[in-house]
Amino acid sequence: MNASSMRMNYFNPPHLQGPAYMTNPTHYRLLENLYLSAPINKMFNPTIKIGDGVAVVSIQIKPDYFHAANAVHGALYFKLLDDAAFFAVNSLVPEVFVLTVSFNLNFLKPVSQGDMIAKGAVIQKNPRLYIAESRLEDSTSKIIGMGSGIFIKSKIPLVFRPT
Repeated sequence: MNASSMRMNYFNPPHLQGPAYMTNPTHYRLLENLYLSAPINKMFNPTIKIGDGVAVVSIQIKPDYFHAANAVHGALYFKLLDDAAFFAVNSLVPEVFVLTVSFNLNFLKPVSQGDMIAKGAVIQKNPRLYIAESRLEDSTSKIIGMGSGIFIKSKIPLVFRPT
């Protein structure tokens, strides 16, 4: 298998297809609930699915998210790409929050209707940091953005509050 086909497998998360990538399902569901309870997400009403080292975040596009040229603002591209990569990493860290140290993104195509689906995957980890990539697709599975980030463990304990 070449590097290109391996990378593509990261973005077709197998956790959505069976238990093989569900090594800590309770932790994943708690992370999903934590994400959905964040005040900012009341504005976007996203969905999230987390597995072992992978995460998928999606939203339905609304005109409220547009910039002056009638397409989704880049801030939302960043949010979705970072969220998918972040939760892919935090799926592997059950005791504390992770922190985004840096995040690079590429805007590939404007979008103004349908859904935006961000798929994130951890591509490297060591005791000090994690590297994750994410890609953003439109409703037709065309890639509209890509990102990569470096994440570290914080000292902030994961605390789950009922919603």
